[in-house]
This record gives sequence, structure tokens and C-alpha cells, in this order.
Amino acid sequence: MNMTKIKEFLASRFPLKEAHDILKKKEVPVHRFSPFYYLGGICLYLLMVQVVTGILLLIYYRPTEDQAYASVKFIMTKVSFGWLVRSIHAWSANLLIVALFIHLFSTFLMKAYRPPREFTWMTGAMLLLICLGLGFTGYLLPWNELSYFATKVGTEIIAATPIVGESLKEFLRGGGNVTDVTLTRFFALHIWVLPLALAAIAGLHLLLVQKHGISRPLSEANKPKRSMPFYPHFLLHDLNVWLLFLAFLVALSFYFPTHLGEPADPLSPTPIGIKPEWYFLFAFQLLKLFPGHIFWFEGEHVGIIGMGIVGLLIFLIPFLDKKSAIGERSTVFTIIGWVLIAAFAALTVWGLWI
Repeated sequence: MNMTKIKEFLASRFPLKEAHDILKKKEVPVHRFSPFYYLGGICLYLLMVQVVTGILLLIYYRPTEDQAYASVKFIMTKVSFGWLVRSIHAWSANLLIVALFIHLFSTFLMKAYRPPREFTWMTGAMLLLICLGLGFTGYLLPWNELSYFATKVGTEIIAATPIVGESLKEFLRGGGNVTDVTLTRFFALHIWVLPLALAAIAGLHLLLVQKHGISRPLSEANKPKRSMPFYPHFLLHDLNVWLLFLAFLVALSFYFPTHLGEPADPLSPTPIGIKPEWYFLFAFQLLKLFPGHIFWFEGEHVGIIGMGIVGLLIFLIPFLDKKSAIGERSTVFTIIGWVLIAAFAALTVWGLWI
């Protein structure tokens, strides 16, 4: 059977021609902000790295209190290149969240949420939240000292949510404390619940990107339109970026491997200076700025409600930015975007510094 017959066989059973026609028609705008268009592909690539390395780790990992730490230690010391796979998994998770934050902020500043891309923005924001959930649930799985007490701190922050906080904390922990039940729940959330939600939302997000195409920033509206074909030109550039990221990931994992630390001991006191992972530090540090009480309310409750309102407003920004809907510049929302970026960066650096 020659290649022609193979192509005819596949074409008669799969919509290959239709997919090829879509790729040939798709174009990517070219302007001074074009490098930001690679962020979506970078996020997709890092997500694929997470899936592959996660499956490899899952072969040896055991989600029980007495075997979790030992199984991760076995992966790192006995399995060929196990230490490298785990380091790549950890580094790609952190880089994925960095890329998602940059992608979200750049989309906000370029007003790429304007009609008809409102739901593209909203599904992208949901993807960031799900990935934060994956980072939070995956952090506990090694069952070492740092992850154990950081999870205690993280769930205590959740408990500060008014009305439902204590119930959420108890649901995540499976009781009053972080125990083997918590580990089992986080494992189920990490490998089943959140990945299924991620696959569904990511599929919808990609479908919307294909449907509406890639937008141009409002600042480029009065300039001549330039574009390049997505296939094969932009796709080849994307693949080159992916290869560079693969080399970067391997280099990071080789020179700065992820350490396992000491096993978790629930009976030991919480170490001084324990804090959540870096992508939750902005919330951790922001809550410290609130006094114990604000009028008749708990300061932490006010902080949680405030962050929730800001998050909801960001989620609904396509319907709030009316000028963007008619193609005009929206200076106020641009300033708001830069203020949010500066606040997030300052609080995160502050949390890492102290």
C-alpha cells in the first residue's frame, strides 16, 4: 500500500481536508505586540508536558500517608531519570502558571476580550483558576514537611471565606486536620476532577479561538493590517518556541532539581516562616494588610470578599468595558490593568522576600 492509498483511506474516514482548509485559511496578525501571540501555544505545550510527566510519575506514585513520601523518594533515587521527570513536572507547572498570568494580563491590556471574544476571555480565566487548583492539590502529594504545612496554611486561608469557608476547609481536608484523607482527596482532585474540567474548558477555549480568530490590539486599529498564515509559517515558529522551552526546562531541571526534603510529621510544630506556593503569595500577603476588625467585620473576611469581587469584575470585564465593545480606546481599564499587575507583582515579591 503506497502513501497515496493511505491518504485516500484516511481522508475517506476522517475530515482531513476540512482541517487542512481551516489551517490554510487561518491568519495571525503581525505587529509590534505579535510575540504575545506565542503565549497561548506555550501554555498548551507546557500543559502537554504536565500530562506526559504526570503519567510517568503516576506509574510509581502511591497516594497513601505511609507510602507517598517513600514512593516519591523511590522515583527520585531508584527509577532511571526519575529525578529528571519529577523536576521537569515541577518546573513546567510553575512556568505554566507564569505563562498563564502573562497571557491573561497581555490579553487584558490588548483588549482582546472585546466582542465577539467575551467567552474566549472567560474560558481563559477559568483555565487559570483550574491550573491554580492543580498546583494547590499537587503540592501536597509528595507528603513532605514543606508541602504538608503549606497545605495547612493554604486551607486556613480558604477557611477565612465568609459563611462557606469552614465548610470548604473541612471538605478539602476531609476533617478538621490535614491527614491521609486529605491526601486521598487532593490526589483524586489532581488526577481526575480538575484534569477533566481542564480538558473540557480548554477544548471550548480552543474552539472559540478557532471560531473568532486572533484579535488585534486597539492601539493597532488605525494602522495597516498585516498578517502571516498560521500554517505553516506561524506553526513552525510555534514549534521552534516549544523546542526552546524544552531545552530551558531540561536545563532548569538539571541545574536546579526539585528536592524532596524531610517527610511530613503531623505531630511536629509548624515551622517558622512557612508560606503557600508563590502563586498564592499575593493573597497571603494582602490578607496581612487588613486589621483584625473593620467596624463589625473580621478583617480577613473583608479581604477575601474584596479579592472575590475584584476577581469577579476581571472575569466580567468584557461586559463592563463598554468602549471596547465599540472599538474605542479605554484608558481607565488600561490603568486598572497596570495597577493590578503592579499590585500582584509587589505582593508576590514581598512574600518571597520576607
